[in-house]
Amino acid sequence: MGNKRLKFGIGIGIILVVVAWEAITGFQQSKTYYVTVRELLSGKAARHRVRVGGVVAPGSIDRRNGMVTFRLTQDSDSVPVTYVGTDPLPDTFVGGAQAIAEGDYTADGVFRADHIQAKCASKYQAAPPSPGKKG
Repeated sequence: MGNKRLKFGIGIGIILVVVAWEAITGFQQSKTYYVTVRELLSGKAARHRVRVGGVVAPGSIDRRNGMVTFRLTQDSDSVPVTYVGTDPLPDTFVGGAQAIAEGDYTADGVFRADHIQAKCASKYQAAPPSPGKKG
């Protein structure tokens, strides 16, 4: 009977270790790290495969021949970005929106992105009440 309890305990222990391992690795993979425009330009970030976050400069979005170019800014710093990905850009990708570009920062100072995320607006307003309806 002691042998059965030992085997049961070992089995439960293995299951708990596997579940904990899956939870930890899943959490690590879901983290979204990115550098700021200033960090990218200062050389603090690696020059290979990186994510950079900033604000899309108003009026800088140019769409030509399946390629989109724009500028990501942070205060007075900005970096030109060329998007060559295959995914359609999100509807929230407009001038003045916060965005994260994932790709490579090349030696010529252009960030070549293959994935773009645009953050949703953080300010939502309630719709005005309809006339004749009481709240």
